Amino acid sequence: MRAETSDKAEIVTQLTFGECYEVVGQDGNWLQLQLAADGYRGWIDSKQHTPVTADYYKEWTKTNHPRVTDLLQVVSNGNVRIPVGIGCYLPFFDGESIRVNEERYLYTGKASDPASAATTAELLKVADNFLKSPYLWGGKSVFGIDCSGFTQLVFGICGYQLPRDAYQQVDLGEEVHFVTQSQPGDLAYFSNAEGRITHVGLVLEGQKIMHAHGEVRIDTLDHNGIYNADRKRYSHNLRIIKRIHL
Repeated sequence: MRAETSDKAEIVTQLTFGECYEVVGQDGNWLQLQLAADGYRGWIDSKQHTPVTADYYKEWTKTNHPRVTDLLQVVSNGNVRIPVGIGCYLPFFDGESIRVNEERYLYTGKASDPASAATTAELLKVADNFLKSPYLWGGKSVFGIDCSGFTQLVFGICGYQLPRDAYQQVDLGEEVHFVTQSQPGDLAYFSNAEGRITHVGLVLEGQKIMHAHGEVRIDTLDHNGIYNADRKRYSHNLRIIKRIHL
């Protein structure tokens, strides 16, 4: 999904398999979308559009769908095989197949259980899958991901919907006042010189943090911010730490 109606425009986010959206505008061959999961807006070329019925969309928005937990899998209907990566939605998964409109696709991989609350250990295990994934502005997959896409996807797989951007995510959760009081699974937010929240990462044990910066990596977190041992300097200035209760 792009910021403007051009293939050269900034990528603002990505759609993952199984997501639903509303078309809220059109400009030539470009469609403006609003995602059902987080309300985010952007443009896609109409060639990428797959329409669903109003009834399907309504049912989709009222259902907590499992997500793919294997790094890479496929869904298939005998004629078509579609690759799906970790974090993709499995609409109306019944343990054997999913449904897109009236079409059924077989899925034999692992899936999250939206009816079961995830533990912190499970959250961190999900996050580990993204280590070394390359950074991509607007990205939302192991093949390219940004900082808030990483936290949104990890928490989403574990059944908790975060907004898309770091400055939106920071409004959620309970404040943790000191780095020494932080716990694995907390979210740490970082600001730029103007004081705007521009970065987010997932707190680990031992005052470490996993975040997307060049790649999904693990660095040291202290009261100043993120210290990058490879470059021997701080890369981000700490603003606040928040705790999300899953």
